[in-house]
Amino acid sequence: MATVDLSQAEARRVALAAQGFSDRPPSGAVDVRLIRRVLGRIGVLQIDSVNVLVRTQYLPLYSRLGPYPARLLEHLAYERRELFEYWGHEASFLPVAAQPLFRWRMDRASNGEGVWNGIARIAQERPDFVEHVHATIVERGALSAGAFGEEAARTGPWWGWSDGKRALEFLFWSGRIAIARRTNFERFYDLPERVIPPSILQQPTPGRDDAQRELLRIGARCLGVATASDIKDYFRIRGAGAQARLDELVEAGELRQVRVQGWSGVAYLHREAQIPRWVRARALLSPFDSLVWFRDRAERLFDFFLRLEIYTPAHKRVFGYYVLPFLLGETLVGRVDLKADRKNGVLLVHGAFAEEGRDPDGIAVELAPELQRLAGWLGLHQIAVGERGEVARPLKAALAGSAVPDLHIPGPPPEEAGTDVVTVDAPDVVAPE
Repeated sequence: MATVDLSQAEARRVALAAQGFSDRPPSGAVDVRLIRRVLGRIGVLQIDSVNVLVRTQYLPLYSRLGPYPARLLEHLAYERRELFEYWGHEASFLPVAAQPLFRWRMDRASNGEGVWNGIARIAQERPDFVEHVHATIVERGALSAGAFGEEAARTGPWWGWSDGKRALEFLFWSGRIAIARRTNFERFYDLPERVIPPSILQQPTPGRDDAQRELLRIGARCLGVATASDIKDYFRIRGAGAQARLDELVEAGELRQVRVQGWSGVAYLHREAQIPRWVRARALLSPFDSLVWFRDRAERLFDFFLRLEIYTPAHKRVFGYYVLPFLLGETLVGRVDLKADRKNGVLLVHGAFAEEGRDPDGIAVELAPELQRLAGWLGLHQIAVGERGEVARPLKAALAGSAVPDLHIPGPPPEEAGTDVVTVDAPDVVAPE
């Protein structure tokens, strides 16, 4: 079969369509059916604890559907059990039907392979304690780390884990326990048979090669067009065997080798991939969104360098603490440093920046309604814009005199308010109280 050539623009449109950005926007209220549609497109939602704006697991659905009842995500995960938590990309929500595909990763973890050193060490140094933790859950049901005492002092700028928490995470990584629910983001662990539907647990465990082939297939479909590194990164499949599995998908006709303008080496086009004539998207993206989470791919597709600066000292940050790329049409045209001041009901725009060659005034006109919609979804009543970035001044003008809409759609629960602290100059409030 002859190798196909794609322009960078065509590859962008393929990727955006595969990730759901060419789908028709909802015409009415967002329901479970539409949530399932997006999850079918992207296959995984990364979970992260940073809550300076909103926890990242809520944002990819918002970026593709607009304001939606955020409780639907927990409803699907913890009530309907259509999603489960595990290490997919990073910590992730995944379709429960995919649980058998990760059992090889659970088996490796039970031997201390592929897990963080601190978690592997607790199983080596205190195996009796690990078994005690497991037996306690067998007897008592869903428990959080707090049930096991031994609270550790903070050992770094973010958190410190007790031995109880490490034991729970080892058991979770090994598949011996699962996440039953979360309360204020705290995990409650229980036995898989009390969390995962029996119809899933009873399925045969596929061999490692078969499971990895299927995960690579899913990743390739969700990406549309991608390099081998892109596809492997989607579910963090590593090792020499991954390339052999990709070769098998090519041989089976599920992937087609292509050349993409500006990309080095071969790329793969999924057989279901579509090349739209155009994509007319407008969305703020989580930095952990599957469209951009692999930084090399974001740069190849969009000429957009995305660096997560959360762990960068404040004085060394270029754009800010929690920066969202702004997708307009088929292009990432800018980025915005945002924080939700829940106590005062204000969406803080610490900085708004245009990519090189992009018109700040044009970006501001398109960004303003997106920020108003985001603020309304988060239950915030004002928008405050600082001075940083070439889009800041025209953005203030675009927002002047406008009000944040009252959407009457429950966003992420207020009890999940974050404690992240960001020090910035006091911004100007431009939306009316």
